[in-house]
Amino acid sequence: MKKLLPTSTAGSLPKPAWLAQPETLWSPWNLSGEVLSEGKLDALRVSLHDQQLAGIDIVSDGEQSRQHFVTTFIEHLSGVDFENRKTVKIRDRYDASVPVVVDAVARPKPVFLEHAKFLRQQTNQPIKWALPGPMTMVDTLYDDHYKSREKLAWEFAKLLNQEAKELEAAGVDIIQFDEPAFNVFFDEVNDWGIAALERAIEGLNCETVVHICYGYGIKANTDWKQTLGSEWRQYEEIFPKLQASNIDVISLECHNSRVPMELLELVRGKKVMVGAIDVATNVIETPAEVADTLRKALQYVDADKLYPCTNCGMAPLPREVANAKLHALSAGAAIVRSELMQ
Repeated sequence: MKKLLPTSTAGSLPKPAWLAQPETLWSPWNLSGEVLSEGKLDALRVSLHDQQLAGIDIVSDGEQSRQHFVTTFIEHLSGVDFENRKTVKIRDRYDASVPVVVDAVARPKPVFLEHAKFLRQQTNQPIKWALPGPMTMVDTLYDDHYKSREKLAWEFAKLLNQEAKELEAAGVDIIQFDEPAFNVFFDEVNDWGIAALERAIEGLNCETVVHICYGYGIKANTDWKQTLGSEWRQYEEIFPKLQASNIDVISLECHNSRVPMELLELVRGKKVMVGAIDVATNVIETPAEVADTLRKALQYVDADKLYPCTNCGMAPLPREVANAKLHALSAGAAIVRSELMQ
């Protein structure tokens, strides 16, 4: 029997201090060469162990082998120049120095396959692997070749589809596409963003997730969130089309996020990864608070379709805080699970 309310994380977990600078996004590696390759696998094992100790049901690599959830994939593609960077505004929010698309993009070889195989060898639990979504990839570089966000997104979708099929063949149970850009470019999402995402999942038999969120707890994001008002209803514009899409699961933040829970009614029938852990604070939720968030979500999501999760990745948090939050997530889910079984 499949477990009710299976817990998981939205993506990244903090890296050990010996691997990379703690509590930092885009953190530089502390190792190099062969030692770095070995260190990434060791960190993956540690991250898996931490998830297992916390009682997480659907485990991941904790994104231990990547500096960033988008650029690590792009680094492995041809047609992108990382040397001569340009500055762009990412998600209309903050400036970043980004690589430039100078030619047709291609994927000469698999990006995450070896690490996915390694994770599969380490556990019999269901595993989830995160990939960047096409629109968010487009938003994280400068395009000097296609001169069209939509065209570039379709090219990325094809490459992501190749990668996803190999991950599925390696035993990955759930493939998640991270699309924080879905929160910003609503017209584009409805015009071509969801269609490009469906191209990325074409032919997959494993479960597919789109993770849409208001971002990591970094200053640029928290400042932006202050401008959104007391209710974050932006999802209203894209949920109807997502509800009709081929994506199996929608992942979003529900704890401390000001997203009105009733918006989940718009995706009724879909599975939902309900973020019950706030990643923008070091305050550790109590199991009772997690349970409360899940109970509210259950008004709009059928119990067999609800996956308790974190709001977003936890890479910038101290490791002990992230671990404590994972324990709280498991304990809170257990409370509600037992209520549902009665």
